[in-house]
Amino acid sequence: MTSSAVLSAPERPNLPSGAAGETPNPRHLARWAVIVGLFAVAVSAAGSWIPSLWGDEAASLMSATRPLGTLWPMLSYVDSVHGLYYLGLHAWIDVFGPSAFSIRFPSALAIGVCAAAVVWLCGRFGTIRFAILAGVFTATLPRLIFAGEEARSYATGAALAAVLVVILVEIARREGRARGGWIAYTAVLTVAIWVFLYFALMVAALAVVVACSAPLRRRWRAWAVSTGIALVLASPLAWFGFLQRRQIAFLAIRETITPKVVLSDMWFQEWWFAVIAWVVVLVAVVPFVIETVRIRRAGGRLGLRLETVALAWMSVPMGLLLVASPFVAGYTARYGTFSAPAVAIMMALGVRRLARLGRSRWVVGLAGLAVAAVLIAAVPVAISQRGPYSKNASDWNDVSTFIRTNAKAGDGIVFDDGARPSQRTRLAKDTDPSAFRDVTDLLLKTPFQNSYTWYDQTYSIPHAAQLGRFDGVSRVWVVELKFEGAVDSWGLRDLTDLGFHAVRRVEGYGSVILLYERTATDSR
Repeated sequence: MTSSAVLSAPERPNLPSGAAGETPNPRHLARWAVIVGLFAVAVSAAGSWIPSLWGDEAASLMSATRPLGTLWPMLSYVDSVHGLYYLGLHAWIDVFGPSAFSIRFPSALAIGVCAAAVVWLCGRFGTIRFAILAGVFTATLPRLIFAGEEARSYATGAALAAVLVVILVEIARREGRARGGWIAYTAVLTVAIWVFLYFALMVAALAVVVACSAPLRRRWRAWAVSTGIALVLASPLAWFGFLQRRQIAFLAIRETITPKVVLSDMWFQEWWFAVIAWVVVLVAVVPFVIETVRIRRAGGRLGLRLETVALAWMSVPMGLLLVASPFVAGYTARYGTFSAPAVAIMMALGVRRLARLGRSRWVVGLAGLAVAAVLIAAVPVAISQRGPYSKNASDWNDVSTFIRTNAKAGDGIVFDDGARPSQRTRLAKDTDPSAFRDVTDLLLKTPFQNSYTWYDQTYSIPHAAQLGRFDGVSRVWVVELKFEGAVDSWGLRDLTDLGFHAVRRVEGYGSVILLYERTATDSR
């Protein structure tokens, strides 16, 4: 029996699926899953300490470092959909500290779990060599290595998606009621939705997998009950998410859905990687579709194929989100992260298709060229993701270093409060307070630790002046936002009205730092 014949109709629970009809040895497969998982951790963690934190990561860090007693009131007002992630990061920081590398490393670990799960999954449908290739593609896919060096929950969502698919496939392979498998499925799905609300769309993809597998179709009631329990357990989050829906309404303006956003930004980020990836994916998809049509016309059943699993996982959740986006105003390219492992699997399937075209040297060389092209194309993307200003042009590291070096005791500081909270330059201080210990935050009203939301509450400059905040202050540092070439001028006129005048200007990558002074006679 050939491997392709085995994969055409794997309806029996324990059907062999490896080369020459042999299932890969589970211990051997597990060993390679661990190895590839560790490789994925290393790829994501490499250079993750270099970029400055940015707005979303500041929200993670500041929410995770505030006292637990103030976290719950904050979540009732804002960011409830990230609450479980913040709670986990809080525990992590208590042990490993709040450095940029530390708070990003859990995401690298999550990508390691994701890659290991992909290796195990693909080993159930193919050879060890194919499984390793799929795991390596997972470890180097631009969207996943981006998620693996960011202090947000998207990498965790990708890992949980891969684990969830593995659980469902393992249930399909086993006879009996698989009660333990369904309990694990319910638990993982519940946690995944609590980590990322839109993960609930994954249920539609899993329904396709169930429909295409005879062992799972026979147990559809168990799947439906398990899924229903998970959705009920996650329903409080959905309610809070609905109440806080205005929090993400700006995405409808910030990120317009275009072919580039969907075909490149969602999973590949750079056009050159997208071109290579889509060519390899189409090499897998086109023959699979032709084969499916041929078998259906002949009255046969295709059975559960890895292509079916990956295509459903890759396209159904994101397709539903894209269709709904005009009505819910909640799409951004990073939302495709939990479906990205399926894209890596489809790319590996494309390479496998190429390798099976024949045994001639040119065919083997073509398959090898495809692998090399994917891996080589991933390198410049990974490097660009780890530049010092790669996170939304944030240069908070530079701001902190400059203030630490140049500020004097007794100086005041004013941050640009004209931008939206996630872009405000005061986040440089909130994420690295030690660098600003010699300056007085003249506009601070309520620190984020005591605020009803994740960021500081502030006064305007005139209000702060009325409160005497500027009395006796002769030097004020001003940090203005510079984004896409435009420099803000928030508060500068108010400082001039208080008798200050600019004496120094330093251009940064994402900000401009100014020094304003006034004579002693102008100070109150």
